[in-house]
Formats: sequence, structure tokens, C-alpha cells
Amino acid sequence: MGRGKLRIYLGAAPGVGKTYAMLSEGHRRVERGADCVVGFVEHHGRPRTEVMLHGLEQVERTALTYRGASFTEMDVDAVLARRPAIALVDELAHTNVPGSRNAKRWQDVEELLRAGIDVVSTVNIQHLESLGDVVESITGVRQRETVPDEVVRRADQVELVDMSPQALRRRMAHGNIYKPEKVDAALSNYFRPGNLTALRELALLWVADRADEYLQQYRGEHDIRSTWQARERIVVGLTGGPEGRTLIRRASRVAAKGSGSEILAVYIARSDGLTAASPKELAVQRTLVEDLGGTFHHVIGDNVPDALLAFARGVNATQIVLGSSRRRSWQYVFGPGVGASVARDSGPDLDVHIVTHEEVAKGRGLPVVRSAARLGRNRILAGWVVGVIFPLLLCLLLTHISADPGLANDMLLFLALTVAAALLGGLWPALASAAVGSLLLNYYFAPPLYRFTVSDPRNIVAIAVFFGVAVSVASVVDLAARRTHQAARLRAESEILSFLAGSVLRGETTLNALLERVRETFAMESVALLERASDVEPWKSAGSVGPSPVARPEDADVDMPIGDHMALALSGRVLPAEDRRVLGAFAAQAAVVLDRQRLVGEAEEARRMAEGNRIRTALLAAVSHDLRTPLASIKASVTSLRSDDVEWSEEDRAVLLEGIEDGADRLDHLVGNLLDMSRLQTGTVTPLIREIDLDEVVPMALGGVPEGSVVLDVPETLPMVAVDPGLLERTVANVVENAVKYSPAREPVLVAASFLDDRVEVRVVDRGPGVPDEAKDRIFAPFQRHGDAPRGAGVGLGLAVARGFAEAMDGTLAAEDTPGGGLTMVLTLRAVPREGAAARVTVGGEGLGTAAETGDGLGAAAETGDGAGAPAETGDGAGADPGESDHDRDRMTRQKAGPQ
Repeated sequence: MGRGKLRIYLGAAPGVGKTYAMLSEGHRRVERGADCVVGFVEHHGRPRTEVMLHGLEQVERTALTYRGASFTEMDVDAVLARRPAIALVDELAHTNVPGSRNAKRWQDVEELLRAGIDVVSTVNIQHLESLGDVVESITGVRQRETVPDEVVRRADQVELVDMSPQALRRRMAHGNIYKPEKVDAALSNYFRPGNLTALRELALLWVADRADEYLQQYRGEHDIRSTWQARERIVVGLTGGPEGRTLIRRASRVAAKGSGSEILAVYIARSDGLTAASPKELAVQRTLVEDLGGTFHHVIGDNVPDALLAFARGVNATQIVLGSSRRRSWQYVFGPGVGASVARDSGPDLDVHIVTHEEVAKGRGLPVVRSAARLGRNRILAGWVVGVIFPLLLCLLLTHISADPGLANDMLLFLALTVAAALLGGLWPALASAAVGSLLLNYYFAPPLYRFTVSDPRNIVAIAVFFGVAVSVASVVDLAARRTHQAARLRAESEILSFLAGSVLRGETTLNALLERVRETFAMESVALLERASDVEPWKSAGSVGPSPVARPEDADVDMPIGDHMALALSGRVLPAEDRRVLGAFAAQAAVVLDRQRLVGEAEEARRMAEGNRIRTALLAAVSHDLRTPLASIKASVTSLRSDDVEWSEEDRAVLLEGIEDGADRLDHLVGNLLDMSRLQTGTVTPLIREIDLDEVVPMALGGVPEGSVVLDVPETLPMVAVDPGLLERTVANVVENAVKYSPAREPVLVAASFLDDRVEVRVVDRGPGVPDEAKDRIFAPFQRHGDAPRGAGVGLGLAVARGFAEAMDGTLAAEDTPGGGLTMVLTLRAVPREGAAARVTVGGEGLGTAAETGDGLGAAAETGDGAGAPAETGDGAGADPGESDHDRDRMTRQKAGPQ
């Protein structure tokens, strides 16, 4: 049988018409011939909602008594027995009355869905768990009744029931939601226009997010690459320059104009060396975009416009925000620039915004990407063109003009080309330009023409001076350019190292984050930190980032040794030698971070050892007192029996022998718990898991308690559990003995079992003094006894051993309040999967005045914050807001009047 489908009507506030819409859907389904019933609907005295219930079959509710008051809840068993095709279940976030099958109504709905029943339900946006803090900040009311977001997200359909704040307030004023005496208070408090507007926006955005998730899934399944402008997504292209902050803020203002818009900042790094951007500036921009609610992305691509467009289309972006180019005017001879290329190739589905800023036309900022000794392939090629081709073109121009500028002017023109070649391509294109220029001047402009000879000695000197000046100028220009690049590179390195050192010293960088920084800085595919114990041991990875990291330094494109037995291995490309200095600093810092992480681990181990020493100290204290007491009793009884001075009667001898037996039993119990705790502390407990029925083990665990002190209710229809029978017996025995010890003489302890979903719960319920909430976890610590327990009552290990054994069997042991007073220990075990529906068994609490159904078992209390076991208010009354229904308020009054 397949799982049923869930449809949810989501509203922004009480009274928008969720229940009415659900009932209308029920009538439509019935008219179409569907088998539809009302599992639970609360009309809260609203006449129109009550009228909508007419004509729909309603499953009778189950009646429950809690703290002297009667309540009704949805009868899950009755709905399952009726097996309709569709069930209408109102108020998905409702907390059930203690003693119900489940603690929450959404858990009831899950059971119906697993049984193949379709469910139509309702919930308000303020009851989603993730929005609790947001709703409290808006309305001032903390929602105690919540439903996990995932439950609503898994719904097959989520339909928003929308209404404007003004219309909802009019509906309130007309008395269609609450009684007239409550209208004024509701309108002036929870139902203020601002509150309703904010809640409505939350609901709209939440539904839009879910629709966007479905859209992304659909596009992925159908391999759709074109942009669908269903939602504004703004991609901000960053260069790492100072203008990036302006672009991010401008994109944020654009996104603010359309609710639900997203900002994605992306930095495209070339794969040819250190990143072109300042790492410090990129870190600032990353923080800024995240503070504004956006995300930061790092992409590697040699062609920046293509990579940027591919990223934008991949995330279904609708707009791209770029800054005006920082290039100077003359630099456009080398290409149109990123902005123009992106705008040209974006197509009709992407809008490109070019934003002006203070750095426009001020030149590309430093630090530079490339090595100081290399100017880049394009610039060197341009230098050769200017140094060799342009002199030939200049010569052709000068020989075909009628006016003769003179040899001196010809030399100045050729000298200008040599200087330009030096600026673009460095020394060698400039030297080539000087040589070509000298030859052309000699052949075409120095008499005799068209011969490589010079007749006038003055022209010889002029050409020689030209060549010398050209070479000198080229050398000086090239040296200045190299020094500029070196300074810029050193500044880049210093920024990288200072940022790196600062973050590591402040403890802000984990090993993976540091390796990711290395990968981004050097534009690598993957980075791994490898280590080994000795020269003959194999390499092991201490941490890695990126796809397919190498397993040995020899397999990497770049490896940086760190000491004798550690290395940083990078894959992607070969780094130039000058980049290894920065890489070495990264490698050293990686070793420091790894050592620090290990020191933290050793400190944690030392803490655990200190805790073990504390336990051993407590053990010695226990041995010195608690173990001595039964030994003293045994010693006294034996000494008395062996005494020749007293003639003991048969009754006296029996009493003394009974004392010896009791002391031996106590001593055996104490020693057993000490040994068990020792096994737990050393991690030597190895459970032998097998499938077994609870009714085979639990009765055996009750052999050590007085007869008549325990009421056992373990149905035979429960599924088998996967446990270690011996550990389970010790666990139940310790918990039951503890309950009997603190339970009043005439109040038997109840041991009841129940089944829900994939777990079986064993509840041990006593009517003792109970334990306050702040001490519920502390009672499971070793050598802890709550309250004024006498020293002779044991060493305080029973519950600690029981929880340790339960966790060793993949179970849990927790403490809850017993409704009406006392403590309930809940042992949860893993059920063995079985075919068919789970058996539904009613477990009665004999003599306890409450009844519980299988599920959370006897006396399960909802967590509300109003005291142990007080259920939260129900209905769509938005927590404790003034607009809650009479039913809710009366119910809370009765519950809070009970004992806490």
C-alpha cells in the first residue's frame, strides 16, 4: 500500500479561512464521489465554519481525562479502522492531551499517511518551528505549539489562504472570528495591522521558497539551461578591487525593490597564478555580501565573461551587476573589456547593469596576478608588434609623404616606438625595436639612401646615439616596470600573509578552510595535506579540499615539504618558482593549524581522563563507606553466630542468617554496578544483539523487587526488539528497583510497553516525589543520588549503568514527569521491522487514574513550558494572543489549576 498524500492550507493568522477552505475541499471531494471523513475539526464557535461541517461524516473523537478535566482528541484508531480515502484533520501543530496516542497531531497525521490515507490539514505560518523567534519579535508572543518545517515541506500540496490585513480586521470587527467581548482586545494587540502585514509577508515568502525549490528541481530534471525569470536573482561580478563594496550595496538596493530577491556575489579567478584580487579585500566583500543576506561564490575560469555568464545561467539569474571598467582609455585597444563582453553575449534573458564608481578609469589596481618577471603573453606579443611591425609601418608612411621631416625627427619617431615596446613587452621587444629602427634609419633616411652605408660622419654619430638612447631608455623603462610589478607582488604577498597569520593566530581558520584558501589563492583544482609516521610508512591525508586530491606528493603538480614527514600537495597546474615562497608560508601555517587541532583533541582527552579520575575518586569514597556497610553487617552477624557466650534460639539464628543474606545481596548488587560502570567507562561493553520479545526479558528483571510492588503490562502483540537480552534485563532491573525504592508503599510501580513507528517504549511509572526538570539529566550521572537519599541506599550507579547499557544497544533512557506526581522512566528500544500494520494495543494504568494508548505510552506529557505535563493551548489562537478561543482559554485554565 502506498503512502497517502498530504495537502496543507497555510494561513498567515487565525481567521483567514483555512478551516473553511479545508471543509469546502471536503465537500468538493464528496460531491465527486470520494470517501471523505472529518477526523478532527474545531469550529471554535464560528457559525459559518460550523455550518460547513453539515453533510460531512465525522469520526467520533476519543475522550481523555487529565488532571480532573475532560478533553476530546482525534481517535487515530477509529480513523484507521474506518479507512477513508481522505481525512480532514484541522490544526496540524496542535499538542495532544497527555495520554493520547502521540504527543503531537502531526504525528497522528503521519500514521494516517503511512496507512495510505490522504490527509487535508491546516496550519498557520507562526506555528512553523523555524519561524518561532521571528514571530516572537514581531508579535511579542512566543508560540508554544509548533510543527517541524520539514513536515510541511514534505506535503504534496501547500495552498496559501491569503487575506489582506484590512479585510481580516473587518472580519474580526464583524464578530466572525471571536466573540464580541474579545474583539477590541484582539484588534489592539495581536491583530494590529503591522503584525498582520508582517505575518502575511512571512507566509508569502515561505510559499514562494517552496515553489522555487520545485522549480529548481523541475529545471534540473529536464536539463533546462535558459533563464526563467520567475524570481529575481542578482549576480554581482567582483574583481576583488575596492569598487566591489559599491557593487554589492547597489545590488542589495536593487534586490530590496523586489521581495524575495537573491544576491549571489561571484569572483572569477584566472588559473595562471596568485589571485588578481587582494585576499583581504575579498574577505571584506565576502563578509559584506553575507551580512546583506547573499552568498559568495568562487569560480575558476580563464575567460572571465564566459565563466560569469555560465555561472549566471546555471543559477537561473535574471540580472548581472558589474562595475564600470577601471581600465584607462588607451587600454581598450587590447579588447572591449569584461562589462562590454558580458552585455554583448548575455542575450535577452539576462539584464546587465553597469554601475559607476570612484575607481572608474583609474587603472587596474595592484596587486597583480602574474609573476614580476612575466608580463603576460598578450602584453609581450603586443610589445613585439609595436617594436617590429610598427617601425616598418612608420617607415612606409614616412617614405610616401611629400614633406621631409628631417633625420632628427625621424629618429624621435622611431625612438617613441622603442619606448612603447619597452612599456608593453619589456626589454627584448625594445631591443629588437631599437635594432630594426636603426637599420631602417640607415637604409631609408641616412644618405646614401637605400644602402647600409653612411657617407656623413655626423649621421653615423646620430644613428649610434639613437641606438644607445633607445637601448638605455628601453632598459630603464623595463627595469621600472619590473620594479613596479615586484612591489605590487610583494604587497600582494604581504596582504596574503598578514591576513593568513591574523586569522590563524585568532583561531578563526580550520584546516579545511585554510586548504580552501590555498586552492583559491593559487587557482588549483585540489589541495591535500599529507603526512606519514616515517620514511617507510605510506602517506595519509590529514585534510583535503577539491575533487580527487592526490594520495602521494609524487602525484601532485606542486608539492611543498613541511619537515621530514609532511607535505602540501596541489593539483591543477605547475606553479612558477616565485610563488613557492607564499606557498611555503601556507604550508607552515597548515602544520600549525593541524597541530592546534590535535592539541585541542588531546586537551579533550585530558578532560576525559580527569573525569575518569574524578569517578575513580568517587569510587574510592563509595568503597570506603557504602561497601563497608553491608560488610560490617555480615561480619557482625557471623561473629554473633560463632560466639560461644550466647545460646541463640532458632528464630534468632534465622534473623542473623537473613541479615547475612541481605548484606551479601546488597554487596553483590553494589559490586555488580561498580563492575558495570567500569566496563562502560573503559568502553569494553560489547552487546550481543539479537531479536527477542519483551515479555521474555522484562518479567525476569523483576525478580529482585518485593512481590506486589510492580504492575506489569507488556502486550504479547508488540513487535520484537533488537537488543542484548542480558543488558536489557540489567537495565530494566536497575530502573524498576530505583522506582520501587522511591514509590509509596501502597502505590505499585507500573511497567508498561507500547509501540510507535519503528520503536518500542518501556515506561516505568512511579508515584514518588519526582525530580525537578533541572535535575533530570543529573540523576543519570555516576555516583549521583537526588535529594536526601541516605548513604546506605547505594553508590548512585544504578541509573548511570542503565542509561549506559541502553545507549550501547542503540536505545535511549530518559526521565519524564508522571501526570499527577512522580517520575516516569522511558526506555526506548529499536523495533524489528515487520510486515503489516503495527498492532494497536490499549495499555491501562491500574490504580493510577489515567489511561494511555500505545504510542508515547502512559502519561506522556506535552512540553509547553507551563510546568511538567501541561499541554499547550490548541486551536488557531496563535499562542497566548488575545484572540484565542474560549475553548482554548478555558482549557488552559483547567490545566494550570492542577498540581505542578
